Amino acid sequence: MSEQNSSSFHLLDERIQRFIWAEGWESLRDAQEAAIPLIVKADRDVIVAAATAAGKTEAAFLPALTHLLQSDSPGLIVYISPLKALINDQFGRLDRLCEQLEVPVWPWHGDISASTKTRFLAKRQGVLLITPESLEALLCNRGTSIGPAFERLTFFVVDELHAFIGAERGKQLQSLMHRIERVIGRTVPRIGLSATLGDMSLAADFLRPGKGSAVAMVESKSSGNELKILVKGYEEPLVVRPDPVVALSVNVDGDDPDQFKDLEPEESPEPVTPAQIAAHLFKGLRGSNNLVFPNSRREVERYTNLLNKLCEAQQVPNEFWPHHGSLSKEIRSETEAALKQKEQPASAICTNTLELGIDIGAVKSVAQIGPPPSVASLRQRLGRSGRRKGEPAILRGYCVEDAIGGKTSLDTELRLGTVRMVAMISLLLEGWFEPPMARGAHLSTLVQQMLSFIAQNGGATIGQLYSLLCAPATPFEGVSKGEFVELVRHLGQKELLAQDSTGTLLHGRVGEKFVNHYTFYAAFAADEEFRIVSGGRTLGTLPVSQALTVGQRILFAGKTWRVEEIDEAQKTIFVARAGGGTPPLFSGGAGRVHTRVRQRMRELLESTEVPPYLDAVARRFLAEGRANYAARGLDDVFVVDQGSETLLLTWLGDAANEALACLLLRRGFKASAAGPGVEVLKGQHTTEDVLDAVFDAGIDDDPSLDALLVDVSNMQREKWDWALPDQLLRHSYASLNLNVDEALSWIRRLPDSIRQSPT
Repeated sequence: MSEQNSSSFHLLDERIQRFIWAEGWESLRDAQEAAIPLIVKADRDVIVAAATAAGKTEAAFLPALTHLLQSDSPGLIVYISPLKALINDQFGRLDRLCEQLEVPVWPWHGDISASTKTRFLAKRQGVLLITPESLEALLCNRGTSIGPAFERLTFFVVDELHAFIGAERGKQLQSLMHRIERVIGRTVPRIGLSATLGDMSLAADFLRPGKGSAVAMVESKSSGNELKILVKGYEEPLVVRPDPVVALSVNVDGDDPDQFKDLEPEESPEPVTPAQIAAHLFKGLRGSNNLVFPNSRREVERYTNLLNKLCEAQQVPNEFWPHHGSLSKEIRSETEAALKQKEQPASAICTNTLELGIDIGAVKSVAQIGPPPSVASLRQRLGRSGRRKGEPAILRGYCVEDAIGGKTSLDTELRLGTVRMVAMISLLLEGWFEPPMARGAHLSTLVQQMLSFIAQNGGATIGQLYSLLCAPATPFEGVSKGEFVELVRHLGQKELLAQDSTGTLLHGRVGEKFVNHYTFYAAFAADEEFRIVSGGRTLGTLPVSQALTVGQRILFAGKTWRVEEIDEAQKTIFVARAGGGTPPLFSGGAGRVHTRVRQRMRELLESTEVPPYLDAVARRFLAEGRANYAARGLDDVFVVDQGSETLLLTWLGDAANEALACLLLRRGFKASAAGPGVEVLKGQHTTEDVLDAVFDAGIDDDPSLDALLVDVSNMQREKWDWALPDQLLRHSYASLNLNVDEALSWIRRLPDSIRQSPT
């Protein structure tokens, strides 16, 4: 290693320098050079943002361990990870270094033995590797011994920072670090590590609420290797499908329902494109390690099955393994082990469970089937490829579009799946990705943290809880004292809290049951999907990421349904067939899209430039989308009359579109966010009535959340939302899902005379 070119190398402890020499490092990475002088003094918070495999872990631990080694008394680094598997990986990486330094490393999660945990509590020094859930359990169950356990705490290191921002676990993590600092009576430097942060200042505000401007930031732009991209298009042919459920709902088309009575839903013709994509994956991926990302667990199973069958047919060893959150730990471990071992090639068909930094070795390429959930997610996934020096990162994208014909939806006409994929890749190449959602209220997690603090201390006063959790520069800043008192009163009615004669808050009958169950430590609920039920028969499940209202239409299993009833407690949507009309754009579960992505999609539809990475079919899709966009004159059209519906074409993100839908809901319309706009059922109204309501919304005073969300169902998205009073539930939901300012800004920019597109 060349010492002359490194000023930071000399700041490290000599024992760490010897380790680096022994490992044969040629030089420190950019992120390490910049981070070491900021971290080694342990006097500030630091964020290190750099590409996957850019040495972020070492950027934090080399200076942090140096500080521990050069201190007069023993110290403790608490490393917090979103995944147990990541803790196991980091233990393997750190243990070799720390063994030479005589610094103990303690993994702590549900699979670690009680004896290891007991030994840590006796020593209370070194490096503790822990998840937020295990840290929560430690605070809940150790009570007054928390102070001694963390009295030597020198650093918090938060890995995969982006995975926490905008999630319940992120609020929980903020609260846990804050509570530990309160117990030990001092501020502890926080180090955040991430590969994907769209706005560093928002990330800094998340890491240190209320004091983000003081966080030092290291951003390494060097991505290193070349990127190779291929996007292939596949067209699903038009099929006249028998309708297996017409007998269960309104006999819309006058067919005889008896002819379908023996036909099960799963007997509908299978789509043909997955087999074609699987054949291309099989040919291109065999013999190397790869990651394949379809966009749902169901599609993971579909593609794994297709690829396994191809291996059987070719009489070759299986190389394709599934990985998603619903699989058992054993099956996921088998897949991870297959990727790590060097003897046989292996590819994982996976959801975002393999997006984060689990060490699965280098993969040759990443395949993305359909548009990714976000640009940030695509970058995170692509960071797995091209990690060996001199090797390019490879992205294979697969776009599936339905053939145009019959009652084609605008989505199909404009080829929006392909356009969105191209938009996201173009933004990725420019280095843009979504800013973190650092300002979500997550008041569900406030309920959990109140119950947890009471468990830790054997009780608390209202004043203690408010000061700890809701005062300025605390995790739940913004909740007023009046709202907090209302929350406490509501939790009392739910029997989550009770108050003794001295005014001390204790767990109520229901609260005690929750807190004493191991599931309490997680701030988030397991992923839940809504069952779709028609005529007493379950048609399947659908992840719902936006507000639903009775009367709106949804697309499911290739058919259009009208929402008849929403049972939030049972997570069930009752539907009936909706005959005629254009299929709605809303289909659920596709991830929430940012305004910048939609605006780039519009720019692409108005452009003539053809990206060189598109194959002939994908180029045709883009050309068809552009031709139909031009034919409809959509370059200056904001309204598309679709017969029974009016589509307001905003090209805004989902948060703004959902806010616009809410503005119309409160004026008596059935409206829902739908792809690049908002779909409004006209009913007895005309398109002119819809536009009048839109303009009225722009003129009126900005509505209160109570007024805006009065008719919205399924706002209970997070684990403890059921325990919130209505006003706080609306506040929490709006902070995470609505951008009212952007919606109103769009309305107020509309020209007085609006041209409509022909249907």
